[in-house]
Amino acid sequence: MPMIDCVQIIDMVESLKEISASNIDMYLSIISNRMNEIMKVLTIISSIFIPLTFIAGIYGMNFSREDPVTGKVLPQNMPELYQEHGYVYTMIVMGLIAVAQVIYFWRKGWFK
Repeated sequence: MPMIDCVQIIDMVESLKEISASNIDMYLSIISNRMNEIMKVLTIISSIFIPLTFIAGIYGMNFSREDPVTGKVLPQNMPELYQEHGYVYTMIVMGLIAVAQVIYFWRKGWFK
C-alpha cells in the first residue's frame, strides 16, 4: 500500500510541475505581447519624427550666400533659404509629412 501512495504523490508532483510550467509560459507570453505593443507605439513615434528631424538637420546647417573671402555669390547653396517665405514653406511641408504619416498609420490600423 505505501508504494501506491508514493506513485500517486510522484504523479501529483509531476502534474503540478507541468501546471506551473504552463503558468510561467502564459505569463511570459502576456509580457511579450505587452512589450510588442510598446514597441509598436515607439516605432510609430519614431517613424513620424525621423523625416522631420532629417529636414530640420538639413535646414539647420550654416549656409553662406556669399563667399566671405571673395564676396562672390555661391550658386551651390540651397536657393529656398533665401526665399521670403522659405521658413513658412518648410514648416508647412514638415507638417504635411507628419499629417500624411499619421493618416497612413491610421488607415493601416496601427492606432488601435
